[in-house]
Amino acid sequence: MAPSDYYIPAVATLVGLAVKLPGLMKDWRDPLVRSVCLVIALGGASFFFAAPPTITAVNEATSVANFSSLLVYGMLSAFSAACLLLIVHWRGGPPEYVRRVSRRWQAGYALVVILLVVLFALGDAPVDRHTDFDTYYATTSFIREMIVLYLVAHMTAALVTTVLCWRWALQVSGWLRVGLWILVVGWLLNLAFSGFKLAAVVARWAGEDWGALSTTLAPLLSAMSALCATVGFLVPLVGPWAAGNWRAARTYRKLGPLWRELGCASPRTPLAGPIPWYSSTQVRLTRREAGIQDGLSLVAPWFDAAVRTRAQTEAVAAGHTDDEAARIGHAAMVTAAVRAVRRGLPVGSRVLPDHCEISAVRTVPVGVSAALRTSPIVEAARERARESPAATPAEDGEKSPT
Repeated sequence: MAPSDYYIPAVATLVGLAVKLPGLMKDWRDPLVRSVCLVIALGGASFFFAAPPTITAVNEATSVANFSSLLVYGMLSAFSAACLLLIVHWRGGPPEYVRRVSRRWQAGYALVVILLVVLFALGDAPVDRHTDFDTYYATTSFIREMIVLYLVAHMTAALVTTVLCWRWALQVSGWLRVGLWILVVGWLLNLAFSGFKLAAVVARWAGEDWGALSTTLAPLLSAMSALCATVGFLVPLVGPWAAGNWRAARTYRKLGPLWRELGCASPRTPLAGPIPWYSSTQVRLTRREAGIQDGLSLVAPWFDAAVRTRAQTEAVAAGHTDDEAARIGHAAMVTAAVRAVRRGLPVGSRVLPDHCEISAVRTVPVGVSAALRTSPIVEAARERARESPAATPAEDGEKSPT
């Protein structure tokens, strides 16, 4: 694999860490938050230190042949433990049970890391191997045991995490379920990574050369697994936020016609105050909704029930449902009121609707906005409002005094 095949997943996982970092700073005492950040950080670090250029740099810096292999094995073992701890804390349960299980996994993988160091120190690996350390030293005393220990520990974590995520995914729904199924795929890929590595080592014991499994296919599966793990952990956290912003953006866009229509009633005075350019979609939507409510309050005295009734009757005759016809009627009433304000017509010349009708306009702003944009009946009402005689002569394009 090219160095970029290692560095790209490393950067991807670091981006995932950056997304979660604000949460860590805010809730650093939460073991779940710490576990998520630890998993992402260790995953990215493992890829970074497994890249051939980094291996060369570390071995030269430490003056210890193949020290990078020990470092990467230790990181991957810690990554396996962090994933198990994350699942335990994520799923939750009685606090005492969570603490007991967490301590067992921590102790087990701490022992694995210690044994890796001891076996590496006892073994003899004088020739630097950047990509095929596993198969090159598969028959070397102590180094062989070190390799097998690391692979078995990795496979154990992959298998246990896959089973836990699979069972949990069958019990939940929504974004959590999506994230868990992605994690299942990721950990199956991780299991395949360890399996191919172990198969290449066993083949080396039998005198066969299956090095391509270890040096080509396994790293590719590991990169795919890291991507799945990062996405799987982030989806339940980021998914609801992204979905909420998407819904807010759609509603913001749909309210555009009503916002612009009401803005015509008093062009010199904006419907809402300015907000910073970097404001979130939710803030922008809230501003637009508040401005629409204020705009409706401004033109409500000019609401004409006769205009609404006529438009609604025309909509029913055109085949619209009762709800659609009601929205079209309200939209026609709003656009006629806006024209009345601009033309300077007195309130007294209008047949005012009751409070319930005004509230009806305010409770379905998206539907009224859509009717303003698409309904020919509303457009006809707008034209009639433009052509109706005004008590005070004024052109439709003029701004009435406020």
